[in-house]
Amino acid sequence: MTDTSARTVLRPMRPDEYPAFVESSKAGYAHDIAVHGGETEEFARQKSEEDHAAILPQGLDTPGHWIFVVEADGEPVGTLWLAERPHGRERECYIYGIEIDEAQRGRGYGRAAMELAEAEARSHGLHRIALNVFGGNEVARNLYRSLGYAESAVHMAKDID
Repeated sequence: MTDTSARTVLRPMRPDEYPAFVESSKAGYAHDIAVHGGETEEFARQKSEEDHAAILPQGLDTPGHWIFVVEADGEPVGTLWLAERPHGRERECYIYGIEIDEAQRGRGYGRAAMELAEAEARSHGLHRIALNVFGGNEVARNLYRSLGYAESAVHMAKDID
């Protein structure tokens, strides 16, 4: 078996790649809000638009944000969006998004990207990484647990008549 992590690297996203990234990020976030958050598609799309505009007001040039293309053997296999955020009196690296192309999933690129995120966080002097994952995303939750992430809060809901 080939060592995926040795063949996987992060490179900064280029400006010409950003429009497709942000549209995909908005669509994925809206999907998760609707499917896993129980909101209407219209509400989810609007929230996604508003959140992205607020979080990335300057696109790739937004201070404290780092958006990467995940490459394996020189070919793009996904994206990784990191940012520096406050956490109490400290700062942390927050993973806003990690997306491995559907055709590339199951090959270890997600794990490798998460490990590279740790190195990137350290390079910015950050010693904690946090993220949000919707409850229905068991594949991602299992990956994060296997990498040592612990749930710090669980939001639960029940629809009633």
